[in-house]
Amino acid sequence: MAEDYTYYIDNGIFDIQNGKYESAINNINKSIELKKDWEISYFYRGVANQALEKYDDAMLDYTKALQINDKMTDAYYNRARITLSRKDIENPDINKAVSDLEHALELDDKFVDAMYAMAAAYKKLGDYHKALVYLEKLLKIEPDAVNAKALKKLILQKYIV
Repeated sequence: MAEDYTYYIDNGIFDIQNGKYESAINNINKSIELKKDWEISYFYRGVANQALEKYDDAMLDYTKALQINDKMTDAYYNRARITLSRKDIENPDINKAVSDLEHALELDDKFVDAMYAMAAAYKKLGDYHKALVYLEKLLKIEPDAVNAKALKKLILQKYIV
């Protein structure tokens, strides 16, 4: 049992759920040693690295997961979120985040978190009308989305004259 890659990934996911990110990474590394071509291990190691604010490592893990399986909606989304939220890089590539979010939305056109992130990305790019398009799509799905309503109000009051 101890030599089964799923045993280690299960323990790693359990560790993540309990906030034990270093332990999670150790378990997931053992899973990867046993099965190097399984996207799930790289994805969850990315989650743990992201929680530890090891953003470069997380980006590499999400990218590896996507190289193995390019249908991992959450890997695209998480990679974009890192790009959009990084404070340690002077000029993050917002267009790369937009590309990742487009992939996520192609795979799941009702992914409201990706729609909100897309609106935030377009706001950062200064394309307020496109940001509003994504907020409108989101609000059609979730009319009571407080953050989306607030961002829409901010854009309309501050940026659209």
